[in-house]
Amino acid sequence: MYVSIMKYLLILIFGLSAIKVSAQQQQAADQILTVMHNQQIAWNNGDIEGFMNSYIKSDSLVFIGVSEPTYGWQTTLNNYKKGYPDKKTMGELTFDIKKVTVLAKDAAFVMGSWRLKRAEDNPHGFFTLLFRKINGQWKIVVDHTSSSKN
Repeated sequence: MYVSIMKYLLILIFGLSAIKVSAQQQQAADQILTVMHNQQIAWNNGDIEGFMNSYIKSDSLVFIGVSEPTYGWQTTLNNYKKGYPDKKTMGELTFDIKKVTVLAKDAAFVMGSWRLKRAEDNPHGFFTLLFRKINGQWKIVVDHTSSSKN
């Protein structure tokens, strides 16, 4: 009987731990989705700097686009400003988040697609993002984005 009680207690303890981990993972995923939503709002307001608030403001940021990897927050900002010099070229951005995987208490992977609605075209593509929780905030540390104008 003692063994049965111990098994029951262990199952209960592990079960409660799994619920706690799951709740923490859901909370992290929700926070990341909020970051992505705020990024979309900033973009649609023509605010590239606000859009860039979701990225780590560091030379360690890695952005992989259509040509080659670039490094650093400032370089990424400059490239965005060069590619999207005004609100018209920025268009209206929508994200479709396909998956948020919390890898650890301070790391997560996000996969999704993006689409711009503009008067002359509707470019779109996919992205994968590596988020890290830094000083209590989720920040993108690696962004791999593809694009297509078809």
